[in-house]
Amino acid sequence: MARVLVAGESWVSESTHFKGFDSFGSVVFETGIGPLRDALTAEGIEVIHMPAHDVPEGFPASADAFDAYDVVVLSDIGADSILLHPDTWLRGKRTVNRLKVLAEWVHAGGGLLMAGGYMSFQGFGGKAMYRRTPVDDVLPSVIDPWDDRVETPEGAGPVVVDATHPVLSGVDGAWPTLLGYNRFGLKDDAQLLARVGDDPLLAVRSVGAGRTAVWASDIGPHWCPADFVAWSGYGRLFGQLMRWLSGE
Repeated sequence: MARVLVAGESWVSESTHFKGFDSFGSVVFETGIGPLRDALTAEGIEVIHMPAHDVPEGFPASADAFDAYDVVVLSDIGADSILLHPDTWLRGKRTVNRLKVLAEWVHAGGGLLMAGGYMSFQGFGGKAMYRRTPVDDVLPSVIDPWDDRVETPEGAGPVVVDATHPVLSGVDGAWPTLLGYNRFGLKDDAQLLARVGDDPLLAVRSVGAGRTAVWASDIGPHWCPADFVAWSGYGRLFGQLMRWLSGE
């Protein structure tokens, strides 16, 4: 059974409510892991979720720690959350570059997926900041240096490019539309499996003994809407992607 670590996919929202002369604040914690976790679990894949607020301290920092998993998924979590351990950010101490360790782990045989989102690739306002990091080196993508989001509220239909690849085996018929994605180029040795408009949607790459993939849209709402996660191909697509990344 493949064991997958999903880092990110959570957020805290703070609101101020005004009612005439009076006001009060509220804070809510939310996650977006549900659709992917449930689909992968149904596919017989174990999912461990590390929420965004746990990433700075809890993200693996050694090859041995990464070896507890077959695949690591970075989903809507910026590079700084991985680079800035509290010992560095708060206490001014040297700590290991975990993006570098992750890239080395991939070269040694690990699997890595970056999924799209406001804090993926270069992200909203360029704040995700993965360009020119060690992770950028191993992914199939060529990350833009600026805000790379493409909002398609009218819906954009994915198009399969290579239906013969094991990741897309049995993922038949028309795919539901997506409401947005991150735009990036592809490295020369990347293999494009699906596109959205003229841009890559799903691509894979072999790196040393490991494998990497990029999925340009969200793993769930909002960019990946409810009808996409309810689609019969959703679980099959991501289940096969995780098994391919794990080397099964």
